[in-house]
Amino acid sequence: MAFKEKYLAGEIEFEAIDDYIEEWNHSSTPETLAKFLGLDEEEEDVWIEDSDEALKEILDSKK
Repeated sequence: MAFKEKYLAGEIEFEAIDDYIEEWNHSSTPETLAKFLGLDEEEEDVWIEDSDEALKEILDSKK
């Protein structure tokens, strides 16, 4: 299950995103980081262009 799914389900805290990024960095997956995290294009853009906090706000609005 991807980071986004677990976060929206309340199974993990937002800060766990760092663990998922670390896992992706050490994997051989052909997926992009955004796909690995389960983010859609809008969420990825906000995360890249704004901040972790902006991504958290978007995800929190979907809970």
